[in-house]
Amino acid sequence: MSASINPPVLVGTDGSDPALAAVRWAAGEAVMHRAPLTILHCIGAPVDFGPGIAFSRFDYEVYRQAGIAALEQSRAAAAEAIRSAGELEITTELIEAPPIPVLRDRSKDARLLVVGTQGLGAFRRALLGSVSTALARHAECPVAIVPESPKYDSRDQRVVVGVDGSACSARAIEIAFDEATFRGAALTAVLAWTEFPPYIPREDMRQEAEAILAESLAGYGERYPEVAVRRMVATDRPAKVLLELGSGAQLIVVGSHGRGGFAGMTLGSVSQAVLHATTAPLIIARSHA
Repeated sequence: MSASINPPVLVGTDGSDPALAAVRWAAGEAVMHRAPLTILHCIGAPVDFGPGIAFSRFDYEVYRQAGIAALEQSRAAAAEAIRSAGELEITTELIEAPPIPVLRDRSKDARLLVVGTQGLGAFRRALLGSVSTALARHAECPVAIVPESPKYDSRDQRVVVGVDGSACSARAIEIAFDEATFRGAALTAVLAWTEFPPYIPREDMRQEAEAILAESLAGYGERYPEVAVRRMVATDRPAKVLLELGSGAQLIVVGSHGRGGFAGMTLGSVSQAVLHATTAPLIIARSHA
């Protein structure tokens, strides 16, 4: 099957422990979805940092050799991770450009972009900002952020999805059901909020939240009859709710942007809080629009 029919899972690596954790998770995801895996290492192009600061050709060659080693290490980690799970087509690429624009551009043709919660080195993070946050905001495909040591509970076969009624939330729900199906997992769909007008009774807000949740999940029971669904409405900080529910879960899924009112499950402060504190893999979804 060609990549155009079944797009690849794309993962960035620098050979660090957090990056290798992302590679292993990406390999499992690729096998599960019968997709190829593409592993990228980027060497940032020489940048003008000011007078007297430049990369020599020797520096570049050192970085290139380190990149080759990182790709070899990552390929081995991916192969080891899925050794008993099935066949996997693995491609590695060394690209002479900064990682964020490269991964953002390549995400147009990927089914999923995977990054670690750390990696790329403290110096590059200081120059480029948070790679995971930047890609979660701007990538064209869903982005998975994988903790260095994901804490799974083998008895906890759940996928958790944040719901707010937005288009991105709808895409998150679609991904969450798909992931739950492939994993044989149950799904917890939660809508949480903390702010509401004082003149509206709390019970009215709860009923509205329950209606949004029901409308958002409408039709999925027929499409995914094998997925057991738990619906939950919570009056609490959304990040706190997601992190508590996601502790030990297989996966958390949220939308990249939301709407007003119940827009608590978006890539604002809430999703960034989840991104930086989660112990479970997190997928941030964008709408098709």
